[in-house]
Amino acid sequence: MTELEPHTVVLLRWPAGMAEFSDDELAGLQEQHLAFLDSMRERGALLAAGPLTGQPEESLRGICVYAVPLNEARRLAAEDPMVHAGRLEPVAFTWLAAPGSAIFGT
Repeated sequence: MTELEPHTVVLLRWPAGMAEFSDDELAGLQEQHLAFLDSMRERGALLAAGPLTGQPEESLRGICVYAVPLNEARRLAAEDPMVHAGRLEPVAFTWLAAPGSAIFGT
């Protein structure tokens, strides 16, 4: 039996009872969110991230694949400015994939 490789995935979604933000506030939060993701990639903690489209549930907003263990990914995701502001909520879990089947970067 082949041993599966663990990957840490964080699903970002809108939380229940999400606070309202002005367009200017959202633009600023989005800029900070993207800068945060860039810094996580530069640190080597984040392998891939991006928004979702065509999802059946509008509250599902994006996916991040971290290169760190589950508890550390949870801690890092909580530092995301969008999460800190209450605009997004992280749901972190481990995804098991066949060895070499999940390749990120070049």
